[in-house]
Amino acid sequence: MPGCVDVWIFVLSRSARLIAQGVALTGVVAGTVAFASFDKAVALSVDGRSSQVHAFGSTVDDVLRSEGVRVGRHDLVSPALSSKVHDGTQVVVRYGRKLSVTTDGVASDHWTTALTVDEALSQLGLRADSAKLSVSRSLPLGRQGLAMKAGTRKNVTLVVGGKPLQRTTFTTSVDELLAETQVTMNPLDRLSAKPATRLRDGATVRLTRVQRTAVAGKAVVPFAVRKVSTSDLDKGTTKVRTRGRAGVARVTYVETWVDRRRTARAVSSRAVTEQPVTQVELVGTRTVTVASTSSSSASIPSSGGLNWAALARCESGGDPRAVNPNGHYGLYQFSLQTWAGVGGSGNPIDASVAEQTRRAQMLYSRSGAGQWSCGGHLFD
Repeated sequence: MPGCVDVWIFVLSRSARLIAQGVALTGVVAGTVAFASFDKAVALSVDGRSSQVHAFGSTVDDVLRSEGVRVGRHDLVSPALSSKVHDGTQVVVRYGRKLSVTTDGVASDHWTTALTVDEALSQLGLRADSAKLSVSRSLPLGRQGLAMKAGTRKNVTLVVGGKPLQRTTFTTSVDELLAETQVTMNPLDRLSAKPATRLRDGATVRLTRVQRTAVAGKAVVPFAVRKVSTSDLDKGTTKVRTRGRAGVARVTYVETWVDRRRTARAVSSRAVTEQPVTQVELVGTRTVTVASTSSSSASIPSSGGLNWAALARCESGGDPRAVNPNGHYGLYQFSLQTWAGVGGSGNPIDASVAEQTRRAQMLYSRSGAGQWSCGGHLFD
């Protein structure tokens, strides 16, 4: 029938549209339910900076990845990366920082999630309450880490040139202590420890001051003695022909002083400014004829019951020209002083036997037999 086909087409088309719309609505509702089941509100804190994020993953690792937060083995993540997340889960991330601490010269590396130096020292259990740090305790720790020095309090004794100085210091080595006290070490000075030696509480460091100075002075140049033999003098007799005179030398000494005390003195240069004069001595070679003991004794008179011949034999062997190297001469071994004291002149060996005996008798009359070691023979 005309027009019937068109009506059915309209009816069918409308029904198809309704069915299609129903199917589409069912899909939208299902998608909305699925979206709601994966979207979660998560509280995320990264190094103290908090934010609310919407996560579509199921684990903490999914949340961090979706937010572009990368973590390493030294970083702290709570809960663990593999933990499940739910709506309202709190995720905390603290990045690890490398803290290199050199304490009194000893270096050590630490990893910490602290955000400041003070917090890191406390977290790591480093005893630095009384230490002097190279950085501020409130200094923030960046992710790049930090290298710092710490010096502990030490009571030390610094002895400079023998003078002790008690000091409280935070320095870590001997050279730092010298720099702190403004003590300059001279090239010859001696230090009791190497400059890089670490300081310990109660340590004693000695700096010995050493100086070398040049000192000008004069020195005596001894004269030489030349002996000349002569037959004009009796054998055993010496006479000075030319008297010697010492010379003078200009000398430079190098003196070593240790802590203001002179410990050594050495000659560094020497120049003779006045030449010495050689002493010339005449040595007698003339042989003296000595009378026999008996004849000599016979020529020596006795007096007052004293045996002068016996005394002469004991003192000089009866030789009127006898010379003793210790400075005694003649029959009775007079010293020149004693000989002059009894009126003799010159040397006793140049006097006659009679005069020597007379002078001896005068000495005996004045001082007794004790003037001779052989005085007892006078009574033989």
